[in-house]
Amino acid sequence: MNREALRRYSRQIILPEIALAGQQRLAASSVLVIGAGGLGAPVLSYLASSGVGRIVVSEDDTLDVSNLQRQFLFDSTQVGQPKRELALRRLHALNPLVTLEGARRFEESNAEELLSGVDLVIDSSDNASTRYLVSDTCAALEQTWVWGAAEGFTGMTAVFDHTLSLRDAFPDPVSDDNCDTVGVFAPLLGQVGSQMAGAALKLLVGLPVKRGVLTLIDALEGTMRAVKLRRSQ
Repeated sequence: MNREALRRYSRQIILPEIALAGQQRLAASSVLVIGAGGLGAPVLSYLASSGVGRIVVSEDDTLDVSNLQRQFLFDSTQVGQPKRELALRRLHALNPLVTLEGARRFEESNAEELLSGVDLVIDSSDNASTRYLVSDTCAALEQTWVWGAAEGFTGMTAVFDHTLSLRDAFPDPVSDDNCDTVGVFAPLLGQVGSQMAGAALKLLVGLPVKRGVLTLIDALEGTMRAVKLRRSQ
């Protein structure tokens, strides 16, 4: 690790739980992040600034002015442009030491291909069909993944592996309601995304992380609670 990297990550390296060995593990890690929107913005920003070595961004949407209320990777001059390219440029400016790659939308046809060669998957998508596809693919490949969702004033996060999946939390696929149809409190996305990024970084460093626990965030009441999940079958 060169002098520039040591200085950039110094406030993280001095944490005894991370130290130089943990920072080197981050630098050697590869992560797939699905979605660069409201949840993807804090997730991607923290992963890149913390020095995760390779980040693959799966996104195929274009920027709409209504996104700017919560998606802080972008600005008003970029409306109508592809989010993937915008996110990659912003993250490179944030930290040119990490390797950034773009990928098209996460679909059944490319799901296994996108998961190959990564150490961790983070699902920041905003629709039920993608979330369940991520869950089913990761479970089948015994891949650990971090999941989050938010709408209105309510947010949820969890870390899953092959022993528990999204279907154990929600056996029946929920509707495809999202921020466009039900609205969302912008700071909630920062809370949920930060929880997701924190779990991801701890997993990559090798710190303990609770799996199969659903964390519920109520941004209106200002409360959080954890629910232990069980296998649905």
